[in-house]
Amino acid sequence: MSTTTGSFIAGGIAACGAVTVTHSFETVKIRLQLQGELQAKRDAPRMYRGVLHGVGVIFQNEGLKGLLRGLNCAYIYQIMLNGCRLGFYDPIRTHLNSALLNRSVSPTAVHDPATKAYQSLPINIVSGASSGVLGAFAGSPFFLVKTRLQSFSPFLPVGTQHKYRNAWDGLGQIYKAEGVKGLYRGVGPAMVRTAFGSSVQLPTYFLAKRRLVSWFGMEDGAPLHLMSSACSGFVVCVFMHPPDTVMARMYNQTGNLYSGAFDCLYRTVKTEGILAVYKGFFAHLARILPHTILTLSLAEQTNKLMRRVEDRVLPDRVTEKM
Repeated sequence: MSTTTGSFIAGGIAACGAVTVTHSFETVKIRLQLQGELQAKRDAPRMYRGVLHGVGVIFQNEGLKGLLRGLNCAYIYQIMLNGCRLGFYDPIRTHLNSALLNRSVSPTAVHDPATKAYQSLPINIVSGASSGVLGAFAGSPFFLVKTRLQSFSPFLPVGTQHKYRNAWDGLGQIYKAEGVKGLYRGVGPAMVRTAFGSSVQLPTYFLAKRRLVSWFGMEDGAPLHLMSSACSGFVVCVFMHPPDTVMARMYNQTGNLYSGAFDCLYRTVKTEGILAVYKGFFAHLARILPHTILTLSLAEQTNKLMRRVEDRVLPDRVTEKM
């Protein structure tokens, strides 16, 4: 693997490529999550009835522009989030392995012949969660504005509506009204959400790769990367979606509709039922499966490219190995 800086750049590039393809499903997911907010199921309107219906309705009323609202914010957020998540995961894991496994090999550790090192699932999970939390904190203001831009509709509004001309106007309005604190509204559930997703994304990806190689004799290449990414994406969606729903509502609120993440979760479940935390799950799955596949598959290639660039630019520098 390339250096931390190289991995940050490679991860950001890979994620931007992925989000270009999947952003429209994210728009539908957010509107499904906000639809019927704090309303009993029998009273809640269903303007968006599912993934494909949502895509069709938004395209019919708002065009491609409606589906791609907030894409510029999504690019910045993905660079921050996945740059940190993919860039810091391996350094954190390497340092934890050195500090803990070199002294006493854990019974849960597995020797990986490809890296000539021990792989500990608990350490991998902690490393994934830690790198994800760093990325979520760094990119939170951009995800906040992205969420509000995507939820806005002049035709079929759901949730609180925020009218921003663009991302920078949104950041400016929030800062002017609420200061830095306003820009980091909802950062708590955002960090929990990303910790849930990141704690399983890369460990599941690398675990799936090892199992596919050992069980089916698959060789390193695009098919292995695609299958491993698909396994990872499904697991991420299952773990991430409930805090994702809480985060979307916290980000989109005006004033203090919810006093905190637990209040949002409690009131959502009490009013709308336990399954409300999985509103928009299939839209999330439709987004996250191709997003994870593209991000991790592209990251494999961009990391190789960054390594070649670094070998030319920094030939005498010892780069980190996975």
